[in-house]
Amino acid sequence: MMEKESIWQQTTEFPVRPVLQNDIRTEIAIVGGGMAGILTAHLLEQSGHSCVVLEADRIGNGQTGHTTAKVTSQHHMIYQKLMKCAGREKAEQYARINQEAIRRYEILIEKYQIDCEWTECPSCLYIKQAETEKEKMQSKALTRALRDEYHIVKELGLPAEWKKETELPFPVEGALYFSDQARFHPLKFLRAIAEEIQVYEKTRVLRADSHVLLTDHGRVEAEKIVFACHYPFVIRPGYYFLRMHQERSHVVALEHAGNIGGMYLGIDAEGLSFRPAGDLLLLGGKGYRTGENPCGGQYASLMHRAEQYWPDAKKKASWSAQDCMTLDGIPYIGKFGRGTEDWFVATGFGKWGMTSSMAAAMILTDQICGRENTCAEVFSPQRLHVMTSVKPFLQEGVYAAVNLVKERIPVSGETLAKIKSGKSGIIEYDGEKKGVYRTEEGQVFIVSLKCPHMGCQLAWNEEDKSWDCPCHGSRFDYQGRLLNEPAQTEIACCTSACRQEE
Repeated sequence: MMEKESIWQQTTEFPVRPVLQNDIRTEIAIVGGGMAGILTAHLLEQSGHSCVVLEADRIGNGQTGHTTAKVTSQHHMIYQKLMKCAGREKAEQYARINQEAIRRYEILIEKYQIDCEWTECPSCLYIKQAETEKEKMQSKALTRALRDEYHIVKELGLPAEWKKETELPFPVEGALYFSDQARFHPLKFLRAIAEEIQVYEKTRVLRADSHVLLTDHGRVEAEKIVFACHYPFVIRPGYYFLRMHQERSHVVALEHAGNIGGMYLGIDAEGLSFRPAGDLLLLGGKGYRTGENPCGGQYASLMHRAEQYWPDAKKKASWSAQDCMTLDGIPYIGKFGRGTEDWFVATGFGKWGMTSSMAAAMILTDQICGRENTCAEVFSPQRLHVMTSVKPFLQEGVYAAVNLVKERIPVSGETLAKIKSGKSGIIEYDGEKKGVYRTEEGQVFIVSLKCPHMGCQLAWNEEDKSWDCPCHGSRFDYQGRLLNEPAQTEIACCTSACRQEE
């Protein structure tokens, strides 16, 4: 089963790049052909370095192809968190480089005359007006928090304004606007900026050792290595699996859905996201931890909301995205870990991958070139913010332990014969716990439930018809094919044995 295509993927065709055919040497090897990897390669080459990008699939087919492409320094309510856990100086660093990221996109688009639908517009956090008494209590607290964010960002010099009115089809308690932000077509931009970059597609990196990357098609020897592959698959050093989890979110592209010009994100319980894209409106919903969507219903819920606000709305496309969430909400950008001086990483962008990708490219380029970047400290992968990191760190450890234990719990007696068409289940098969999906046509697929990354038990995702790892976010389609890292291999599927049993 193929992942659903975004409107960006439906309207952009990339030229096919070669598969790595033999062992090679390069100055800098970059793992990952998404926005962060390609931008890093571009800036490094502009600084006189030679790069090779290794992409497991196709350029832009990962998170860059599934983003909502908001180019903004307004990353939820990050600034009050930064002021509390990291201090004013680091909050200023975060604000400064994300504002610079927007300007850097503009510079590149102008320099190379890239037609990517770049549109300046405001970005806005809002709180929907409460209706019930319970909602009103929660709304008051959220409004206070959003006002606090407003005062902090004004103090930091960000282009903020507080308003009580929006373009949204419902009243709000308050709205925090950032002016001079932007939206664009990410894949049209990526295609143009990647033109001169040497990229090997369908070349998956399986192992990293010092200055050597082992791929499924040969070895790459490099003086320096950049991991820009969404989620670092290397377990040691860095231990990123202990410091991040992944979340999924869903989007529907709507026709006939009103005239909204800005980008909006609700911080209330409903938490809807709005963003125009040409004649369409992109409507997104609140995310959930990967591996925690057994019943589905996300797309249906979004369409229900759309029809409430715009009765004539029609779905043009729908897709999902997956984001890496760090312990403190700040990306990890910089040196990969202790003892790996020539390894660098860019990960944990949360739901703000466009500005974070550019920020990462600027920081990593400066570090590799031996230049000081005055905004790098806040993103250091070696940081520890005790106030915001220790509790999530312990929770991640417990979560992983629970899901490792699940793999050893016996199956509750469900059998293959009981699983109906279009449904999934867990059975015991050949003495092992297996996941089963029966298609609407009746074909049965039995797969291993052990994630090849670190052994956690996979969980069924009804929305996307996939088996997802709740520990670290690896995903596999119902035939066992790898959809998302950090796992590097597929899970075993035994369809022929299924047919024999039936």
